[in-house]
Amino acid sequence: MDRLDVMRLFVRIVERGSFAAAARDLQIPRPTATHAIQRLERDLDVRLLERTTRAVRPTLDGMFYHERCLRLLADLEEVETAFRKAEPRGPLRVDLQGTIARFFIVPQLPAFLARYPGIALSLSEGDRLVDLVAEGVDCVVRAGDPAVPSLVGRRIASLPQATLASPAYLARHGTPQALGDLEGHRMVGYSAAANGRAYPLDFTVEGRVKEVALPHDMLVRGAELYTAACLAGFGLIQVPRYRVREAIAASSLVPVLEDFPPPPVPVWALYPQSRHMAPRLRVFIDWLVDLFQQPAAQALLANHA
Repeated sequence: MDRLDVMRLFVRIVERGSFAAAARDLQIPRPTATHAIQRLERDLDVRLLERTTRAVRPTLDGMFYHERCLRLLADLEEVETAFRKAEPRGPLRVDLQGTIARFFIVPQLPAFLARYPGIALSLSEGDRLVDLVAEGVDCVVRAGDPAVPSLVGRRIASLPQATLASPAYLARHGTPQALGDLEGHRMVGYSAAANGRAYPLDFTVEGRVKEVALPHDMLVRGAELYTAACLAGFGLIQVPRYRVREAIAASSLVPVLEDFPPPPVPVWALYPQSRHMAPRLRVFIDWLVDLFQQPAAQALLANHA
């Protein structure tokens, strides 16, 4: 391995906290990774990594070397791309929120990969905010305002929402016409965190957002479960309209309180603050921003706004 390859390997080991995981990511044998780092430490005459039976962590010198490696590798990739007029290339791991991926992103990915054939895209799906560095993920796409200081990102879309209930639920509890009518109503509890607290419902009243916390008989984690519980009659929910357009058209879900809509949900592409943005990640995020401005995406949002 040349020095640049060893630097890439070192960065991946620090990010993954494991020689074995880094070797798998870079598709090299584990012994090759071990010998390369041992030789690097001998050449530099410094210990870069602390190895235990559970994890691998950088020393103080290793932290300094890691930061310099990140800058050098990012600068090198950008310079080479510019001077060779080459397209961005290399692996790109992205974790997507499932319904956003299904409705907007995945159907358009063939065009992205045709435009950038050198990018090897790897996708996963989730609602939780993954540890990007530890799990070797370059970027996540999530709905809602992020509250993780270690991540930076770019807002790529805004999704109109609706408050909904099933016909069976409304037959039992009545159809609310104003927020004052919500007394006696129930919601499906939704929590994206392990603390088990349900998010309140949000309504826009004279330009301001008002929170209303209703009792709930069911607490769920996951977008599909949330909608399914509403369809089963467990209470009111608030979701982006694009996700339930077929259920609304079939009258299996009914929009309510439309004069007091929930605020739109922002969609963000997030990446680690400590990681310099590689050209392949930059073009992917630029593509996402452009994707949501395309007529097909705008029509999907506007038709149900």
